[in-house]
Formats: sequence, C-alpha cells, structure tokens
Amino acid sequence: MSEHKSSNSWSLALVALGVVFGDIGTSPLYALRECLAHAGYKMGDGVEMVYGPISLMFWSLTIMVAVKYLTFLSNATAQGEGGMFALLSLLRSKKQALNPRAQAFVVLVVLFGASLLYGDGMITPAISVLSAVEGMEQISPTLHQWVGPIAIVILLGLFMVQKHGTAKIGVAFGPIMIVWFLALGGLGLYRFLEHPEVIQALSPHWGISYLAHHGYNGIVIMGMVLLSVTGCEALYADIGHFGKKPLQRAWFIVVWPALILNYLGQGALVISNIDGVKHPFFKLVPEPLLVPMIILATAATIIASQAMITGVFSLTQQAVQLGYLPRLKIIHTNPEVRGQIYMPQVNFLLMVCCIALVIGFKTSSNLASAYGLSVSMEMFLTSILFYFVSRRIWGWAFWKAFLPVSVFVIIEAGYVSGSLVKFKDGAWFPLVVAACIWIVMKTWTDGRAVLFQAMQRGRLPVQHLVEEIQKDRIIRVPGTAVFMSASADGLPLALLHHLKHNKALHKQVVLLTVRFEDTPYVCDVSRHEVETHCEEFFRVILRYGFAESPEVFDDLIQALQDRTKIKKAGITFYQSREILLTNGPGKMARWRKRLYVTLSRLSRPATGYFDLPPRQVCELGIQLEV
Repeated sequence: MSEHKSSNSWSLALVALGVVFGDIGTSPLYALRECLAHAGYKMGDGVEMVYGPISLMFWSLTIMVAVKYLTFLSNATAQGEGGMFALLSLLRSKKQALNPRAQAFVVLVVLFGASLLYGDGMITPAISVLSAVEGMEQISPTLHQWVGPIAIVILLGLFMVQKHGTAKIGVAFGPIMIVWFLALGGLGLYRFLEHPEVIQALSPHWGISYLAHHGYNGIVIMGMVLLSVTGCEALYADIGHFGKKPLQRAWFIVVWPALILNYLGQGALVISNIDGVKHPFFKLVPEPLLVPMIILATAATIIASQAMITGVFSLTQQAVQLGYLPRLKIIHTNPEVRGQIYMPQVNFLLMVCCIALVIGFKTSSNLASAYGLSVSMEMFLTSILFYFVSRRIWGWAFWKAFLPVSVFVIIEAGYVSGSLVKFKDGAWFPLVVAACIWIVMKTWTDGRAVLFQAMQRGRLPVQHLVEEIQKDRIIRVPGTAVFMSASADGLPLALLHHLKHNKALHKQVVLLTVRFEDTPYVCDVSRHEVETHCEEFFRVILRYGFAESPEVFDDLIQALQDRTKIKKAGITFYQSREILLTNGPGKMARWRKRLYVTLSRLSRPATGYFDLPPRQVCELGIQLEV
C-alpha cells in the first residue's frame, strides 16, 4: 500500500511540473534580464551589479517558495484545498475565532486578494508567450516585426482550445516541463562551469549590500526580483489537486536546482559578455540549438499560461458558488473529473485582455512593468491571513506566528514598493482590474442581501399552505413540482405566484434549497436534509462545498428515494425570475443598484446553472424593488 502511495506521489510530482510550476519555471526568460536592465548594468561595472540581483532572486525562491508556501502555507488548507477562499474557510470553521468586525475585514481582504488574481491571469499568458517568441530576434533582428502577430496567433489558439478541455493536452504537460527544466539546468551548468566563481552570488550579503548601497534603485530592483517568484499563489491554490509531498518533491528535486543553475549561468554569461544583457537566457543557448530552444520555450510558456487560465476558471467557480459573483455558464469538459471546467464568458474576457496587452505593450520588457503588483499584493495579503489562521485557529503563541510572518511581510513589502514605482509604466493595470472585480464582487454580495430582504417581506410561513392543503381548499393535479428557493424558511415567491395564477398545485411538492458551504467539500452523509411538511409535501436542502460541482437533479432524487416515488420525467422545476427596480428601500448607492441590476441580468437562472433539463423548467417573472 505504501509503495502504491509513493509511486502515485511521484506521478503527481511529474504532473505538477506543468500545472503548478509552469509560471515560476518560465521566469528565467525575462527575470534577470529585467533586473539588469533596470539596474543600468554596463561593461566595467563591478560583479556586485550582477551578484546582487542573483542573490536576491535565490533567497526569494528559498524563503518565499520553499519556506513560506511549501512549509508553512502547505499546512494551512481546508480539507486539503488551498487558496484565498480556503483561508477564509479556515477562519470561519471555528466559531468565535473572529469577532464580526474582524470577520468583515477578512472577507474584504479575501475578495480583494481573489480579484488580484484576475489581473495576474491576464498578464501571465501575454508576458510568457511574448518572452518566448522574442527569441526569434536572436535568429535574425528582422524577425522583430513578426513577434507581436505570432504571439497573438498563439494566444488566440490557446484560448480557442479551452472549450475542448485540457485532459488530452494535460497528459503531455509533465514530460514537456521535465525537458524544459533539464534544459534550464543544463544550459546554466554549461555556462556556470566556465565561470564557477559566480557561485558567490548565493551569499545573502551580496543582496543585502546591493539594497543598502543603491537606495531608490534597490527598491526598483525588488519589483523585478519579484518576477522570479511569480506563480506562488497558483502553487498554493493547486495544493488540493496534488498534495504537499508531490509539490515538495517536484520543487526540491527538479525545479529549484534548475532555476538556480540557470540564473547562475546567466550571471556568468553577462559578466564575461556584455552583449548577453539584452537577452541573457537565449544567449546561453549554443547557436545550433537556438531554434529547438525557442520552440521548447514557447511550449513551456503555453503550459504556464494554461495553468493560469485553469486557475482563474476554478477561482471564478468558487466565487460564484460562495455568492460573490453572478452565476456564470460552466461547462464540464470531462464528465469523469469534476474539476475540469470551461467558462466561456471568463475565457473571452481573458482572451481580449491578453491580446490587448500584447498590442498595447508590444514587448515583454514593457509588460514586465505591469506585471508584479497584483502578485506581490496577493502574496502580502496571504501572509496577513496566515497570521490570523496561525493565531486564532492553530493557537500559536504571538512570537511563533509573528516571526515568520514578519520576515515574509518585509520581503513582500519590498516587492510591493518596487512594483508601485512602476505605476505609471503599467503597474496601474492589474490594480485597476482588481478594483473593478472587487467592486463587482462587493456589489453582488450587498445586492443579494438587499434582494433577500425584499423577498422576505412577501414570504408566508409554510404552515399556512399546509393548512390549506389539509382542508382540501387547493386543487391538486398529477405530477411533481420542485420550487427553487434561496431560503430554507417560508414559502418561495415562485410557489405563491404559481398558485395565484394557476389556482392549482401538483400532487407532489418539493421546496428545494441549494446551499454552498464555506468548506471545499461536503461529505455524502451531510449532502441532503429532508423535512416532510405533510403527505407528499417536502422541503429538501442540498449542500455542496465551494470546490464541488453540484449534481442537483441526481442528488434530489436520491434524497427523496426513501420518502416517496418520483419519476424524473414527471418533474417540473419552478424558478422565479426577478425583474428588479432600483427605487426600493435598499441601503445601496443608486449607481451600485444599477450595477447589481445589470449583473443580475447577466446571471444565469439557478435552474440553468445547475444544469437542469430545460424542457422541465418553468420560470415565473416577479417584480421586486431593491
């Protein structure tokens, strides 16, 4: 049994190379290049101008990835799931862990942190693919004019294939990335052996000395050093798919050594050949291997982009199910694996933004200025949330929680400061994207609360209808009616309107409420709760975790199989379709009410979101003032 687990762990480590470490694994294409460019490195400068950035990158990879994410945060999971919403789930798992004000603050932090990932998801594919395609300029400078168009074609192809799912492509991710990391390590070692003295750059004193003696320029460099650790949040979010041990194996055995060797090799090259500063990565490659390396780099960046796109899909699904975003269309590309999904609206938005970024910024160097602020702020917010978890949930002593978090926060504050310096050069973009997504999330959350209050005002108790049924005052017709209800109390408006206009009720009536819990998964025992109000009149509550894909129809049948006999084909689902008016008493600004009304029109009805048979669904329009 242990041998089987061990072999499975190794296979997961292989797959993780593509899915988890693709982003951080393609950073050598541009990270050191940008550090040296912003430092103004030129021939005749001392070795500390190269050793300093390499030292900072090495210790960033060690402290942020190996220590923070793979040692500390890998234990901060909710039922094995990681990410911003998992931290929120942990903080909500223990009653009285946070007072109401602190809980409201944590929710705002989580929503903003989740919003930041969208900016990252737009920039990562653009900068990754551009940096790989720019390798063509090493073959011939005249190919420069083709870099943008080729990058756009690749990105178009990448987003177009999303609807077909990634199951078949994903099988090749791991082996391609192994070749990529072996190439990174091999090229770096080749140059390193020519100038082994560059090993000194791993000493922390070079990085500290560089920051101490370069003032403002040192702050700028921290924003570029950050490029070497992009992808950490994806690592943490994907920990539920792979587990802690496979990720640690992939990192320490393959990824970390390959990255360090490559950065050392680039450093050795630059010190001995000033011409290597413009493209140190591709200058590492012997000329006969240049074309194969460009092809391999492009494949690696496509894989890194795919991982980020998939991560944005998963995050959006979680936000929708927790009630922070409108219900969007979700297509399950692999019926056997619940986690593989495709979201057309999100995919289109990402595609348009990625292509616009390539057209607008033109080069990966320009995009590097926009890249980083969303990543650094997300890392900073994660550290803050981890402090709350370690203190309030795990019960750590103040010093035990404060010491590691303070180290992380100091480094991340450097990243944020270095990224803010580039605000006018493009760092504003991910911040604007995050602010827009955050406003949408907050407006949708507040709007739902206002709508719920409006619906509660017209709600009648269930007992009122039960008494009418028992006195035979309501005409009954054959069949089963399932009335969707957001609340598990009272009668849903859809049922009241149905009775008002049709003057009859089906012989079997089910009031159905679907709830998404703060936990990633709900066990089968807790999946459903059934209450019998009278003969053939039931209330059913189905519960799902925020990382699950609900199977409402099948679970409803299973919940009622011990209470009554129901024919699937004889069920009619009733759902109210609210027509919202903004002149109600809800405590929201008028512009936010209008935004909420617009979002509600874009939102899919619950019956469509839960993939119920369209021929068995009946929607009833209801006007409400919010």
